[in-house]
Amino acid sequence: MKVISWNINGIRAIYKKDFLSWFKKTDADIVCLQEIKAQEEQVPEALVNPKGYYSYFNPAERKGYSGTAIFTKEKPISVERKAGFDKFDNEGRLLRLEFSSLILINFYIPFGGKEKENLEYKLKVYKYLLKYLKEVKDKKVVLVGDFNIAHQEIDLVIPKENKNSIMFTPEERKQIDELINLGFIDSFRELHKDGEHYSFWSYMTKARERNVGWRLDYVFISKSLKLNLKKAFIMNKVMGSDHCPVGITINC
Repeated sequence: MKVISWNINGIRAIYKKDFLSWFKKTDADIVCLQEIKAQEEQVPEALVNPKGYYSYFNPAERKGYSGTAIFTKEKPISVERKAGFDKFDNEGRLLRLEFSSLILINFYIPFGGKEKENLEYKLKVYKYLLKYLKEVKDKKVVLVGDFNIAHQEIDLVIPKENKNSIMFTPEERKQIDELINLGFIDSFRELHKDGEHYSFWSYMTKARERNVGWRLDYVFISKSLKLNLKKAFIMNKVMGSDHCPVGITINC
């Protein structure tokens, strides 16, 4: 099973950048998107029901903002769009699909604000979600999405200069520690111990051309799936957003 996750920074915008060709070519079993920035009726018709896939959308109440989507070849047993945290749920930041073989949860975690004006909200989201995930940690679970945190110094180009920057503060990095302590495995870091692997580059100063990036996008798996993990990858050559797709291949 191939699972791919991508913060596309607008589904209508990415559609105009030949997203559908990439989607067909990658032939993933599940594709999870974050930051779709569209209501379901605004999604291009070709993406509402792409051939061979079931589609599920969770748009934010606020138009042109946030939201998540999942395309899957296998029809899920159940679909959930709410975690029980009103503000988070109203922003369409979660999609949970349950299959016979595993539970898949697609997250889009809040950024926190350039001046950390929303950091408190971001930390509250993590606190709530860690409690939410305790209920499923012993099951076969795949967590994907834009977690908006670079976990370790190896996960960004200039860690010392950014030690107090949003997405790399000690308070934020601790949240990924807590997630791992809960029993979830960072699939990419499980198989790749070296640096210079990033999934986000600012549009400013041609950061992507210089690979001045951050690894903010993850696929976590529960411990019960560790032996099933075959590949973990970052598709850093795929353009169209300030993020690139990440994914895994897993036997399920």
